[in-house]
Order: sequence, then C-alpha cells, then structure tokens
Amino acid sequence: MQQIKGTDKKYFTNCKQWYHRKICGHPTMITYECCPGYEKIPGEKGCPAALPLVNIYNTLGVVGATTTQMYSDRAKLRDEIEGPGSFTFFAPSNEAWAALPTEILDALVSNVNIELLNALHYHMVNRRLTSEELRHGSSFASMYQDFHVHIHHYSNGIVTVNCARLIKPDQHATNGIVHVVDRVITAISNNVHTLIDVDDDLETLRTAIAAAGLTNILESEGQYTIFAPTNEAFEKIPPETLNRILGDPIALKDLLNYHILKNMQCAESIVSGTPMETLQGTVLEVGCEGDQMTLNGKAIITKKDQLGTNGVIHYINELLIPDSAKTLLELADGSTVATATKLFVDAGLSSHLTGSEPLTMLSPLNEAFKGSLTMTPDMRRLMTNHILKEQLSSKSLYHGQELETLGGLKLRVFVYRNNLCIENACIAAHDKMGRYATMFTVDKVLAPPMGTVMDVLKADDRFSLLVGVIQTAGMTELLNQQGALTFFAPTNDAFNAMPKPEFSRLMRNPQELSAVLKYHLGEGMLVSGGVSGSHTRVKPLQGEKLELGVRNQTVYVNRIPVADADLMATNGVVHAMNSIIKPLPVKVDREQADGPAAPLRSAASSRLDSRSFRDDDLFQKVLKSRSSRTMNLSR
Repeated sequence: MQQIKGTDKKYFTNCKQWYHRKICGHPTMITYECCPGYEKIPGEKGCPAALPLVNIYNTLGVVGATTTQMYSDRAKLRDEIEGPGSFTFFAPSNEAWAALPTEILDALVSNVNIELLNALHYHMVNRRLTSEELRHGSSFASMYQDFHVHIHHYSNGIVTVNCARLIKPDQHATNGIVHVVDRVITAISNNVHTLIDVDDDLETLRTAIAAAGLTNILESEGQYTIFAPTNEAFEKIPPETLNRILGDPIALKDLLNYHILKNMQCAESIVSGTPMETLQGTVLEVGCEGDQMTLNGKAIITKKDQLGTNGVIHYINELLIPDSAKTLLELADGSTVATATKLFVDAGLSSHLTGSEPLTMLSPLNEAFKGSLTMTPDMRRLMTNHILKEQLSSKSLYHGQELETLGGLKLRVFVYRNNLCIENACIAAHDKMGRYATMFTVDKVLAPPMGTVMDVLKADDRFSLLVGVIQTAGMTELLNQQGALTFFAPTNDAFNAMPKPEFSRLMRNPQELSAVLKYHLGEGMLVSGGVSGSHTRVKPLQGEKLELGVRNQTVYVNRIPVADADLMATNGVVHAMNSIIKPLPVKVDREQADGPAAPLRSAASSRLDSRSFRDDDLFQKVLKSRSSRTMNLSR
C-alpha cells in the first residue's frame, strides 16, 4: 500500500501500477498489509495462511466495512447476502458513510425498509465481477431497478464505480465478491446537459451552450468531462472581453470546447499532472495538489464528480479562455513579453492589437530590451515593424521567405537546423494562435536591415579602417551587390592589434588583402541564433572552413569571440570581430569552436598561434593556394 503521509488515504499498488512514492504532490509511505482472508505466520514471509471464505455479509466485517454490514442488517439485506447467489458488492467504507451529509444519511436510515435497501441494492450487481472484468467505460445493471453503475478503469491502475475509487478490490466471498469503495454512490439518470440545465449556478454557461449550438453534443452518448464555469467565473472576466466572445460564435464555440475533455476523468483517477485533449483540439493540464484537483496548475475546481449518464461535471470558479478566442493584446498578456506589450500600446498600435485584422506580432522577451525605452518616433517605427501584415504559423515559414510589416519593410526568414529566425530575431516559444492574429515570441528586438553590408560598415565608426581596407582590396562592389553574405568584420581594434609593418605590407598587396578579407566572408546568411552549441561550420569565400560555436551566449569563430552580432544588411549580416580570424591548427582540442582554447597545448601549437600573418605558414599556404588557383582560372 502507498499511504499519503499525514492522511489515512491509501492506494494499492503493484509493479505495473506504481506512483513513484508521490500522490498529488504529497510523499507516500510504503506499507504492507495482509489481504483480507490471509494471515501472517511467525517466522514466515508475507501472509501465507489462507482463511476459509465466508459469505458476503461476513466478508464485509473481515474487510473493515462494518458500517455497510450494520446497514445491511437494518435494511433486511442480511439474509440475501448470506444466502444463495453470486453478487458483486461495491461496499462503502466506514469513512464513506461518515462523510455523507447528515440530512442525506438521516433520510436514508429513517426509512429503512425502502430508501436504505434501495441505496444498498444500487451498490450491488447480480453476478461476480473481479476488478479485471471492470473494464474502462463499461456499465452494469445494478440490483436497484436495473439502474446502471458506471465503471472506469484507468491506465494508472485506478478503478472507479460512479467516480468512487475501489480502495480494497477483489475481496472474495463464498457467494460473490466485495470491492470496498471510498464513497456512497447514488443512482444517475440524467445526462450532463440536463444537470447543467437545472443548476442555477450554471445559468450563464447554459445560455452560452445554447448560443454556441453545443446542446446536441452534451445530450449525445459519450464519456465527457466538463469543467463547468459557474456564474461567478463568468463575472470575473472584463465585460468587453466577455461580450466580444459571446457575440462571436466561432470564439464562443472554441471557448466552451476548451472546457470539455474527450474522455471521462473522475477526480479520484488523478494522481499527478497529465495533459488531456479537449474538444477544442488543445490540451489542459489536469492535476492535483493534496485533495485539490487542479487545472493548468491552479486549484479552481470547487465541486467535483457530478455524474451524468454520458459524463462527469467538475465546477470551476475561473473561466478558461483558449488562445484561439483571444485578441493579440490578450495573447500578449503575460510576464515574458510585458515590456513589448507596453511598447506596442505606447506606440499607438492598440487598435491593431484588439481588432480583427489578420496579423502576426513579433513579441521580444522582456530580457531582450536594453537601455532606455522612451517612446520616440524611431521606437514607434521599430514597434510597427514588429507586426506582420498576415496571420502566420511558424510551421508554414520557409527559408528565404519575405514578410511585409505594417511599417512597409520586408523581413527575411532564415531556417536553420536548430532555429527559425526572422532577421536577427529567433522564435523562442510556441506560436500563440489567436482568433484573428498570431503572436510569435522572439528572443531579440528586431533589427531591420539598414542598407547593404558596405552601408552598414560605413555607418559605424568601429569599421573605419575596414572600409579603407575593402576599398584597397577592390571588394566594394562585392559588398554592395545583391546576395547573402555573412561578414565576420574586423573592427579598428582588430587591425590596430596587428604589427604596423605587417599591416603596411598587407595594404601594399591587394591580392593577399583580398584573400584575408574573403576568409572573413561566409557564404549564405548566418545570424547568431543559427549557431548551435558547438561546431557549426561555415564555408568562407576563400580558405578552409570556419568553425563556430556558442558559450555563455557568446558566439565564437575559430575560438575568437564575436564582439557584436547581427548587424543586419539587405545583402547579408555583419558580426563585429575585435581580432583577425586565423585558421585553426590542424590538430586541436575538440572544444575549439566553443570558446578559448584549453590551457594544455603543445609548444608547437602555441608558437603557431602566436605568429603574425607574415609568419603563419598555414595561413600563407591557404592564401598562395587560393591565389594560384585564381590565376589559373583567369588564364
């Protein structure tokens, strides 16, 4: 038995049904008990002594269901369950009887000849049924006017009858079998729609169901679970939101279907959080915390296990609104994108965020924003360019696709092995698909392209030396023409770190200078989000491959950190480098691309790394081989 610490609640377990020593978030103690009808023998393991079987009446006493035994006496049922026949008795435990409201118990006991006998007969089936035969979704005619009892046998081993859990199953008797259950069960004759129809607490829900045309579903045969929002739950929603949904048949149907599970889940069947599919097509996390049943981690269920012939109702005091019934502003109502949401509103974009336009909003995470967030014309323009002119799904995006923003810009899509990015901003969470619009959560504030690669370099003082070097090497046209390049661009600091004679010599040799620059130019566009943990390889325009990796959110190229990533251009992307990139040694530690080299390296390797371009034999070989190949091609 697994017993929840601090309670009397126990669960029979075996190797197939094991709750990992935690039930509804609470730790359990493992105990061992003799099955009723078996006893211990001193010095022997287990409970090997089998007692003779007795009839059902006496078995009730053996299994500890003494209150049921007492009421069987009062109701004149004893003769029947001591006599001939083969019965299954779902016997309420003593605690189950004690938990009944006093007025109900009094009503039963005061009229022993009719009500109590009827109640006990409803707990009986006129044949022997083991727990294995109690199959999921089955029902059996009881001995009270053939009203059926409804069985659910869950994959975690829990068996319920009318949502009462079998706590001591399969207690055999000479004339049948006893299953001890944790509550007194009552006959059910109404479907779930009728239950909703007669409850004043569900008046708003009743109106909504009728407006959405869901009456037929709730009256049909099935095994549904309905999380029924009370009137109080509807009143907690802002009136404008509620009126909008109630006036929109599609959103209303999605809202209600989000409260209905495809399968029947009694409260006692839940021992841990489990995602369950709704009629709306998404999932709800149905779980428990102690005695509380939870939805999406919140204890909002106020009344459990109201059973109908075609399902079960649990009452909730908060309305669950699925994404598919929300506006953009409602989708963005969360702490991870709160900064972006405020900026969208401050930029005067609320009408787009609450309207019915088909849009896609790119919402950067809070941590993506740095520095001052004052609303300026530039900031307003930037936020406008975070909204795309159509409703998209990230699953439909493809590499090279262009997306138009409300601000009139065209943004490019990049599909990498490990990421999906729009310009420099990569998708950081699942899409939120709203009623008319979609929200993509992205990891960075969008940096729209600002001119060609050459324009980006000219506009940034850090690259003033590089601009001159490019002109000397005759590569201005290459960096201005249409295409897709990744430039690991050396800053002034990178060139200043070179010995002056070496820099002067390079500047006098345009061909060698061009080879050095082309080693810093990758084919295709690679933003920082497209670099995986280690060993992302890029083919440079000249020379052997570049190896990239990420460590502590910094991208490294051949072990050199990128100083400033993702300067977006119309024909490529620029990553600022404060050091000149050199080829990696042939034999190198395998973490070469992820950051600084390991401290243990050979003397030869150290000498190789410390040489300048002039003395770096490996780099010179690369340059010469590429130069001679170029000359041969030109011939």
